[in-house]
Amino acid sequence: MLLRVPGLLTAADVDRCRQLLEAAEWTDGRVTAGYQARRVKDNIQAQENHPAAREAADLIVARLERNPLFLSAALPLKVFPPMFNCYEGGQTFGTHVDTAIRQVAGTPHRVRTDLSATLFLSAPEDYEGGELTIEDTYGAHPVKLAAGDMVLYPGTSLHQVRPVTSGRRLASFFWIQSMVRHDHQRATLFDLDQAIQQLARDVPEQAALVQLTNVYHNLLRQWAEA
Repeated sequence: MLLRVPGLLTAADVDRCRQLLEAAEWTDGRVTAGYQARRVKDNIQAQENHPAAREAADLIVARLERNPLFLSAALPLKVFPPMFNCYEGGQTFGTHVDTAIRQVAGTPHRVRTDLSATLFLSAPEDYEGGELTIEDTYGAHPVKLAAGDMVLYPGTSLHQVRPVTSGRRLASFFWIQSMVRHDHQRATLFDLDQAIQQLARDVPEQAALVQLTNVYHNLLRQWAEA
């Protein structure tokens, strides 16, 4: 499932993140890449343990925790602490797949990367190129969203960031371990949850709402690892 989460961050949130990242220390993005990804990765990343980067990450996690669309789609069990990257001057990240298990730096904690997320912190008009291109059975899908918008997609997907030919592309990226491991099951639960919410708004007295809600929670009980 490929899903846009609009307005995860407000304009003020985006400005705050950008201010914090101006104060962060940056390093070669290949330091966090696996062997194959390292060969095609050319960007810079904010150092994970820098206080400014950690404050920006905490802000993002706080917004995730209260975003109903994200919660419905991801059914999060663990969120890898958000990181930040920057592309400019022709930098790119060729086709790759994300590492299946990520270790949280400085801790014994690991996160299975069921879902990948990119949160855009630069407006589309601020740079040329830089599309996040995600592949699935229906082809390649270029994604370039407004600042504050996020895209969620399966961690199993091949994807790339096309070269940024002018301007500067700033974004946050991270992964989610879901309570529901399989994408097709999460997609089923998401569609059912969205339908239930729509019916609750349109026909709140509909008796079938209770039955549908019962089906949703019984499927969640069957599929969840919590």
